[in-house]
Order: sequence, then structure tokens, then C-alpha cells
Amino acid sequence: MTTQTTTAPAAELRPSAEVRYADELATLARWDADRGAELPPGWLLSPRAVRAFIVGDEALGVSRKFYGDDPLVDRAVVSLLGRQGLMLVGEPGTAKSMLSELLAAAVSGTSNLTVQGTAGTTEDHLRYSWNYALLVAEGPSERSLVPSAIYSGMRDGKVVRFEEITRCAPEIQDTLVSILSEKQLMVPELGSETRVAARPGFNVIATANLKDRGVHEMSAALKRRFSFETVAPVRDRDFEIELVERQLTAELGPVGQRPPLSRDVLEVLVTVFQDLRVGTTREGAPVKRPETVMSTAEAVNVAVAASLEARYLGDGVVTAAEVARQVAGVALKGDEEDARRLRHYVDNVVRERARSDSRWKDFFTAAEPLWR
Repeated sequence: MTTQTTTAPAAELRPSAEVRYADELATLARWDADRGAELPPGWLLSPRAVRAFIVGDEALGVSRKFYGDDPLVDRAVVSLLGRQGLMLVGEPGTAKSMLSELLAAAVSGTSNLTVQGTAGTTEDHLRYSWNYALLVAEGPSERSLVPSAIYSGMRDGKVVRFEEITRCAPEIQDTLVSILSEKQLMVPELGSETRVAARPGFNVIATANLKDRGVHEMSAALKRRFSFETVAPVRDRDFEIELVERQLTAELGPVGQRPPLSRDVLEVLVTVFQDLRVGTTREGAPVKRPETVMSTAEAVNVAVAASLEARYLGDGVVTAAEVARQVAGVALKGDEEDARRLRHYVDNVVRERARSDSRWKDFFTAAEPLWR
């Protein structure tokens, strides 16, 4: 006789924004109803409520989720009200995808209508494809048609996210030209006049990394269909320290539930990232910027990894040594030129700081053999 053990399904590692913040979205919907706010056609929240969802509203108990340029958020919301799509561009790790997810969740109630741009993305991923078993058995029909995210967004009046659009071939990107201008998608297989007309609420939010601009340049025709907004990296050191600490708490819980990571050690982490991201040290000395991404998002990843190392392999307190070991995993990606630049940074900038600061000495001691 065998005994079967029933295991409860595991929680999702990362629920979508509309699930994580369902209570806040409900609060904002009630706020709209109480004040009789005008909702744009197809929108679940008013533009003011969408803005509050992203930048926060203490009076309503709504948390800030995007840390950066608040006027950019205003412009993004206004872009989605019009006929043009919204294009978010910037360096990797500047929260473009997170902002697009938050906007889609607040406007449409779902952020899951997503196209992931790759070299293998085809026109079918943007338009529609077919269930070939049904197609052979029954011929072209609505039952055998498999809608794409864009098809579903047009049909249901939802916002569609297009991630890394410049990684797609130009002829695939340009499938969007007629969709964004005519707001309809023809389906000739179901009859010459068969089409899907976009319902109110439909729009497209696309993202592109500045480092990918040389991969596949967008055509002038497609650029005209988008309103471009640049998401800039965080430049203020104190603000970035606060942001990393907030995200660390969101990932691993408040102090007491995770290994303590002091502000002094966080300052070392953020200073390293800002030095290498900007190409100038805090003392004003020039350093060569690595090609690898040194974004705030990667700084958060390092803080999380250093905390996990301290918890499971260390003595329960995060030091600059754990930070150095985890930064190596981010900064050293197998590029020999980057390795030389980083060795120069450690041998010169970090070594000099280590002479008078114990935190930097811990960082240098741990980094020196790893970054060789």
C-alpha cells in the first residue's frame, strides 16, 4: 500500500501587476466612482487614478511603484489617450518594462497581452495563426483561428505590450504600421471583407533599449505611429540607495526577516554602480565604462544575492565582501575588454579608497582575486 501526499500548489514567484496590486486598483476604482470621475472609453480607471497607481498617493494608501520622472508618467498616460502608441526607450534596466506593465494593468486590468520581440518573432505572432488540426478538418474558421496578443487587444479594447521591438526584423515591426494607423486587422482567410476592428481602449506600449538601436532600426513610418519617451537611469546617489533598499525590502521582507544590510554597505554598492555607469568616480576621476549593464535593477539583484549569501553561507550580516562577490557576477560577463576595465577600476579606484575606509577594504579584499 502506498501513501500519496498532496502538496499545495506553490505560490507564483512573480504575479502580474494586476494581481499583486489588486487591492490598490479596487481602491482607485472606488475613488473614481465616489468623485464621479470621467473614464476614457475602454479604460477601467481615470487618467488621474492611473497616475496615482504608478506614482503613489499616500492619502489613498496607494504605494509608489515607479521611481523616476513623474512628468514622464503624465506624458505616457496622455499618449495612451490618443491615437499614437507609446514607445519607451532607454538604457537596459531603467524599468521600462515595469512601467509598461503598470500602465497596462491600470488602464486595461491586464498586463498579460504581451509580444516578446526576438529575432524569431514572425508576422503570425503579431497578427494571428491557426490550429492546424482544426484547419485541416474544418477549413479556415473562427474556431481554428489562434488570436495573437494584438488581435485579442484590438477585439477586447485592451492595451498590448510589445517588449524589445527593435530585436524584431524591420518587416515584422512594420506589421504594426497599418494596425496603429487604421486600427483594424484584415483576416482574408475568413472572407475578403472579414476584419477585426479595434475597440476603444486598444493601444500599444512598446519598449526598446538604446543599446539595441543598431540591431534593427525602426522605419520612419513606424516611428510616426509612436510617441517616444526616454526613461533615464537614476543619477542621484542618495535616491538610488533608498530605491535599492525599498526594492530589497519588497523582495526579501523588512529588516528582521532578512540579514541586515547597513546604509554604509549599500553606499558602497551604489557607488560602484554609479562610477561604472557614468564613467566618472565620485571624486571626479574618469573611468572606462564597461559594456555590461550597470543599472539600478542590477544593483537590486546584487543586494538580494548578497543578502542570500549572508543568510545561507555567511554569518547573517551583509558586508561589502558579499557585495563584491556578487557584483563580479554582474560586471564580468566573459568580455575580456570589460574585464580589463574592471581590473583597472579595482586596482586604482577601489584600492585607493581601501586605504582609509574599512568598508572599501572589505570590498577590495574580496574583489581583488575575483576580478583578476
